Amino acid sequence: VQLTESGGGLVQPGASLRLSCTATGTTTFSTYQMAWFRQAPGNEREFVVAMRGGSTSYADSVKGRFTISRDNAKNTVYLQMNSLKPEDTAVYYCAADPPPLLIRSSWYDSANWDYWGQGTQVTVSS
Repeated sequence: VQLTESGGGLVQPGASLRLSCTATGTTTFSTYQMAWFRQAPGNEREFVVAMRGGSTSYADSVKGRFTISRDNAKNTVYLQMNSLKPEDTAVYYCAADPPPLLIRSSWYDSANWDYWGQGTQVTVSS
């Protein structure tokens, strides 16, 4: 399975961006748990959001501003990011995990996810 992110860029504080992550090499994308993580320079990779079916979990830092969604027909997961802040600046990574499903408490540890994209840079600056 290969994951390819797109949609990053340089935006001003308060702006919006939508990231996309498309999976190839699988015909069972709809059964995968999907997540977004991010990593700022000098920091560890941190959890942003994950979803399984209709269940989602967001980091407190993005709750109410970011929304994850997926289009299984396109093998794609999205991250809509609104009201962006300078502290959102990071490389954003898409992650996927096939069945058997992770227990929810395992979502937050990047080591538990099997597949990763190459990342897309998001920079929020005036």
